[in-house]
Amino acid sequence: MIIIWNIIFLLILIIVVLFFFRVLLFKTGLIHTFNKFITTIQDSFHVYQYLKVPEFNQNMQYNLLYAKLSLYLNSLPSIEDSDCINLVTGTNQNDIVLSLHANQTIHDSFLGATLFWLSEQNELDRTGSFVLKIRKADKRRLLRPYLNHIHAIVDEIENQRKRDLRLFITDGNSAGKSRWRSTPFTHPSTFETIAMESDLKDKIKSDLESFLKAKQYYRRIGRVWKRSFLLYGPSGTGKSSFVAAMANFLSYDVYDVDLSKVKGDSDLKLLLVETTPTSIIVVEDLDRFLEEKSKLTSSFSVSGIQNFMDGILSTCCGEERVMVFTMSNKEQIDPILLRPGRVDVHIHFPVCDFSAFKSLASNYLGVKEHKLFPQVEDIFRQGASLSHSEIGELMIANRDSPTRAIRSVIGALKTDGDGRGYEELIQRQIRDDDVVLQQERFNAVKDLRRIYGLFRKKSSRRSQASISPMPS
Repeated sequence: MIIIWNIIFLLILIIVVLFFFRVLLFKTGLIHTFNKFITTIQDSFHVYQYLKVPEFNQNMQYNLLYAKLSLYLNSLPSIEDSDCINLVTGTNQNDIVLSLHANQTIHDSFLGATLFWLSEQNELDRTGSFVLKIRKADKRRLLRPYLNHIHAIVDEIENQRKRDLRLFITDGNSAGKSRWRSTPFTHPSTFETIAMESDLKDKIKSDLESFLKAKQYYRRIGRVWKRSFLLYGPSGTGKSSFVAAMANFLSYDVYDVDLSKVKGDSDLKLLLVETTPTSIIVVEDLDRFLEEKSKLTSSFSVSGIQNFMDGILSTCCGEERVMVFTMSNKEQIDPILLRPGRVDVHIHFPVCDFSAFKSLASNYLGVKEHKLFPQVEDIFRQGASLSHSEIGELMIANRDSPTRAIRSVIGALKTDGDGRGYEELIQRQIRDDDVVLQQERFNAVKDLRRIYGLFRKKSSRRSQASISPMPS
């Protein structure tokens, strides 16, 4: 009997000890140390192989697998168990996204096996990499199906949400690292908001839709799958907004090539090599830099520009890309530079005409018809002109009153017929806005008082008539 009581007491003691040991582990955080200790013991009985996925390859081209892995790993539930994670905002400022910090390890389970991912960062060039830790015994069985699984999950994530576009800008101070730095591309411009002839707009949209579906066609005819556009016209006519509309229509990233930071022809080639598919490569004010080249003030050559547009490197690294070049005037440019093959589509952006003015009035003021439109049309017919941006600024400054906005445009168009002095007009109207609003409120109060006074006078007359004595 004593032996039975001793056994029961021993069991109770063991349960109590285990209970307090468990509380000690979870309440003090020793559970993490304990798990690492168990993992170390398990690892000593297995042979592992390590597979590294760098952010850039040896030619400094961006590794698309790295981007997919980043999206996949940040979606794993085990990221919450990491010792250090980054909290960043998503596309929506109210969204909080978990991101794996450098030198952290998370685990993933696939077909009954546990795989480990380590996030690394090179301190010299600040480039990252992911390292897959997998048992050698499981490698042949798991590796290919696991990678296909990652691709499928990432494709599903990207299909569930619209791909976040990014704007890449040239970094002139890079040393042994990528020449591009990126920021979210949130430009709101679309083909519906830009002021352009409807027929031309439809043709461009049709051309871009045809390009998106033409991969196999380009392969069959032996040409690289890319398209190039030349946008030329005076400053402020909407070329940059048009590029943004193209990016939003195609869901392509934008690479803005700043030629002032290009150190030479080889550097220009390196910038092209580091771009990714499904992107628009923009070179703005190309005519200005070619003019500087004629004055021996630029660091790259005309042949370097030509090779950038359609050289062997462009054919090898230009797949699924759209190139856009902007100029103020193409008449002074050597036609060889703009021949078919280098530039496929030429689009002229003239100063604003009456048709474009009506589009701007609809977008900026919500007005499709107005009594002042005939007067604006007559002024345009007489040869007056303003750029789209100048008219847009006048409408923004007077957006609370469409009539005042249109009159301000008329006043600017009448200023020597070329819009000189429109900036002073905008500033004067902005300064006078408060005065006009106060005056309008004051006039409204005066009108109400006048009406109220008339009403009281009529009421008093009626009351006097109603109480006057009847004649005897």
